[in-house]
Amino acid sequence: MENLTTKDDNVKYTIVIADDHALVRGGLALIAKMAVKEAIIFQTNSFDETINTLTETPSIDLLLLDLMMPGMDSENSIQAICNQFPDIPIVIVSVKEDFHSIQSCIAAGAAGYIPKTSPPNITVSAIQLVLSGGVYIPPHILRSQQSETVDNAQPSEQSALHLLTQRQKDVLEQVVLGKSNQAIADYLGLTIPTIKMHVSAIFKKFKVKNRTEAVAKYSRLKEKTNYASPAS
Repeated sequence: MENLTTKDDNVKYTIVIADDHALVRGGLALIAKMAVKEAIIFQTNSFDETINTLTETPSIDLLLLDLMMPGMDSENSIQAICNQFPDIPIVIVSVKEDFHSIQSCIAAGAAGYIPKTSPPNITVSAIQLVLSGGVYIPPHILRSQQSETVDNAQPSEQSALHLLTQRQKDVLEQVVLGKSNQAIADYLGLTIPTIKMHVSAIFKKFKVKNRTEAVAKYSRLKEKTNYASPAS
């Protein structure tokens, strides 16, 4: 019990590794278990098999997704997964390392991008960051970005709202109403640990430390961007 990495008191992390190369899947499985001990691992080798696994397996915490396996259509597939499974963070693991590929995947809804050339310790840290509600972007991409680029790790004032996933926006709307984590979980049909994960991600993307600051920034950004609130 003392060696078990958990989301809450005794809930294991469940990770899906989607790649059409068995050797890559095996390596990622070892690294995933370095990041979260005794993680439950599912492996798939195509887009269709991945969708089936996500549909049939409850409480998946992370999807490690290859861009080039059978059935994948780059950012269109990422968007499709995000729309169908808004509570599952996606980390792309790919041989592509160019700025456009990484930016497109993050803009499509991915919570991270790990080049396959990344060393194990970096991949471990990236997995842990995303599981804690953060966004991982390779350092060389962060260094190359200028003020006009979309950077999930350092969002501009105008892009901050657009960096939230739809589920994060749903949670934020309830936070604005002053609801507790339990009340939000009941309203959205989610678990409390999932709500905590989304709230943490909102804090990171908004660069705030608490709910009060998040609500204040949300109100300010909504005025600047004419963002239409579902609750308004």
